[in-house]
Amino acid sequence: MTLLPLGVLLLAAISPVFSEAAANNTFRPGEELRKYRRIRAHVKRLNKPPVKTIQSPDGDLIDCVLSHLQPAFDHPRLKGLKPLDPPERPRGHNPAGTITDDSFQLWRTSGESCPDGTVAIKRTKEEDILRASSVKRFGRKPAVRTRHDSESSGHEHAVGYVVGDQYYGAKASLNVWAPKVSSPDEFSLSQIWLISGTFGSDLNTIEAGWQVSPQLYGDTSPRFFTYWTSDAYQATGCYNLLCSGFIQTNNMIAIGAAISPVSAYSGGQYDLSLLVWKDPDHGNWWLELGTGVLLGYWPSFLFTHLSEHASMVQFGGEIVNTQPLGLHTSTEMGSGHYAGEGFGKASYFRSLQVVDWDNSLIPVPNLRVLADHPNCYDIHGGINRVWGNYFYYGGPGRSHRCS
Repeated sequence: MTLLPLGVLLLAAISPVFSEAAANNTFRPGEELRKYRRIRAHVKRLNKPPVKTIQSPDGDLIDCVLSHLQPAFDHPRLKGLKPLDPPERPRGHNPAGTITDDSFQLWRTSGESCPDGTVAIKRTKEEDILRASSVKRFGRKPAVRTRHDSESSGHEHAVGYVVGDQYYGAKASLNVWAPKVSSPDEFSLSQIWLISGTFGSDLNTIEAGWQVSPQLYGDTSPRFFTYWTSDAYQATGCYNLLCSGFIQTNNMIAIGAAISPVSAYSGGQYDLSLLVWKDPDHGNWWLELGTGVLLGYWPSFLFTHLSEHASMVQFGGEIVNTQPLGLHTSTEMGSGHYAGEGFGKASYFRSLQVVDWDNSLIPVPNLRVLADHPNCYDIHGGINRVWGNYFYYGGPGRSHRCS
């Protein structure tokens, strides 16, 4: 977006806002000007001065920012600090995944990377914020619950989960797809959730995986993402690095950037391995990708319940159903195909593990599976010698089975 001087009415820069307002006969120049100033100020806060900028083939700009200047260190409790050294990994950890290095993102295809001492951050643009419902809600999920949600929430899941113990981390491998999302207000994602608190105002979550979200990213590419909240998605937390929270330590991966390649129906399957675990010494929650690539950590002080441990772990898919025209959405989950189609056609999670009190990875005990709307998105689990605990999940949304 081209930024015009504030004295030139800003018509070109915020034409989407003005056009909509004019169409509704609610054009208020002063109000729109204040909104635009808020957007510019927010973009300036998020985009730190880069040492280097890399142009991605999909149009993203990846800024290489000095690690101690990243957005996390705007937090009052982090000002003046630097990222911590990595902790000891959980016992029994064997890095795995067919995405075997840190060049699985589109912006790395040119061979460029960020220099040592910096972190790779996807630049936020004004149009990104204009797609959000407000500047305040930019980068946040709607205030929703996860599992046990009411049917009217619009969020639908197909998940495997464990509950009833104390969990200090989780690990799984999941294959990456590019599901169709039928409305800009909807998304489709596959992720790991670490959850504590009650499904109300004090819910704590840590989340990581891949998602397609046209509203957040402006396209339909699957992107690697993180999320956290300490108050059930109300006022705390955000995606990726769009607020002070997650501290990135990696200069080769940009959280929020597009993943390439992705799995193909009856073709090649590409999966990534994710590990989230709690550092026994400092209590921070660390994130590792693929074959031992550390991305960074969520400081323990961000949370209330998760400052101790998780009480539930979930693996699986989630979509938003806005019920266009009063019908179920045709937004796909996973590959867009039902679990029964199996390998190469359905989405999967495999090698499900949790971290116990002794910082050891163990197979998921007593895995349960649940699909909120099994006619639309279903799930089937199992266990075998090669994959350990696993499940297939997903579906097409609106179809002859789902209406």
